[in-house]
Amino acid sequence: MKSMLKRFGKKLFIALGIVVTLIPLALAEGEGVAFTQELADSISGGKVAADTVWTLVTAMLVFWMNAGFGMLEAGLQQAKNCVNICSKNFVVFAIASLAFWALGWGLMFGNGNGFMGTEGLWFVGGVDNSPLTGDAYQGAYSSIAWTGVPLWAKFFFQLVFAGTAATIVSGAVGGRIIFNSFVVFSFVLVAIMYPLTGHWIWGGGWLATRGFWDFAGSTVVHSVGGWAALAGIIALGPRIGKYRADGSVNPIYGHNMALATLGCFILWLGWFGFNPGSTMAAVPADIARICVTTNSAAAAGTVAAYITASILLGKPDLSMILNGCLAGLVAITAPCAWVSVGSSVVIGLIAGVLVVFAVLFFDKVKLDDPVGALSVHLVNGIWGTLAVGLFASAPYAGGSAQPPLGLLFGGGFKSFTDQLIGVVGVGAFTFIISLVVWYAIKAIMGIRVSREEEIRGLDIGEHGMEAYADFQIFTAK
Repeated sequence: MKSMLKRFGKKLFIALGIVVTLIPLALAEGEGVAFTQELADSISGGKVAADTVWTLVTAMLVFWMNAGFGMLEAGLQQAKNCVNICSKNFVVFAIASLAFWALGWGLMFGNGNGFMGTEGLWFVGGVDNSPLTGDAYQGAYSSIAWTGVPLWAKFFFQLVFAGTAATIVSGAVGGRIIFNSFVVFSFVLVAIMYPLTGHWIWGGGWLATRGFWDFAGSTVVHSVGGWAALAGIIALGPRIGKYRADGSVNPIYGHNMALATLGCFILWLGWFGFNPGSTMAAVPADIARICVTTNSAAAAGTVAAYITASILLGKPDLSMILNGCLAGLVAITAPCAWVSVGSSVVIGLIAGVLVVFAVLFFDKVKLDDPVGALSVHLVNGIWGTLAVGLFASAPYAGGSAQPPLGLLFGGGFKSFTDQLIGVVGVGAFTFIISLVVWYAIKAIMGIRVSREEEIRGLDIGEHGMEAYADFQIFTAK
């Protein structure tokens, strides 16, 4: 009897629960559509809010990479140029912010033709009057309409990427460039050159149309910065004392390897905003996997550079180890969303080997790069871009928003060929235009400090101060 009453009580309790649940719905009869719409709007608004917070927080991480570049570049150069390097890295983001707002954003993401954006320049075309997404502007920027976050979240996230391209140039031309000339070049780079090639790839331009893929910027950001830096190095020439009369290399060591190491750690952290943040959506499975592929490539690049440097140089050179980490990060930036963790390790290992050989090669051909920016960003930006055409694999590739399978996973040569065409096209355009801009600045205002100023140090000559005032720094002879 007790058992029967217990079963009856359970059924009664369930029935009452169903009735209580249905009463509000019955009372809301006639308002069912509104109720459903309200719920849908609430869910949609929650997703937009989560995606927006994720996008902005990762953008802030990328912004913090400016500190990493500043510390890395300062540590890898001489003490007498420390203030100059820090000044360039600080001012360049301010310049980039204004340049990208004034012109770069519209050229890059505005609707237009295969070469450049022609709509939405200077944010003309409406008022950002939607409290949630700023819909009044969205029609002008259809290439980035795939993410539902507000317009200004999209702008800020893309802005910090644009600033990164300019910081790459800073270290490569360090120790001999006129500060104001660097500022002028940075403005032109972020206002015009970077947005144009960015439009080709991320703005719906001709490379995107033919099937070129770059998830977070191995080409869009890093190779572009690398090509611009290469042109600057050629226009400037090497630092005084870098090469002996017989052509051999005279190493000019960085003054603070602890500072450089801190900078590299900051950059490694910032890359967890750079790559996963490029989803511009808080999709758990995607951002978690991209974090792991990013970290795995960085770790593999570090180990590969450590081993390669030990073999070639006889000792595990710390600057090579740091650049190995960065090389792995640059290389995984394009394919991070579309490769397996195993493939990311292979990509990082190759990057770590490449960066050591590249540093030695650029020294041999007398291209003086104080921080290894060409080896890290140019060489491995190219490698990472080509890696998409080699390693893109199921289940990560396929579908309308994914690249085809890579060559090594049965996709044939088309994907790799499309990536190669993009590398050549962006490289030729950026390098040639950068050379023109550098030589124009050289003719108009000069780009290199005097011999006396370079020997004494740019801190005193350009800024009238020292990084280590009242301290005497001794170095072994």
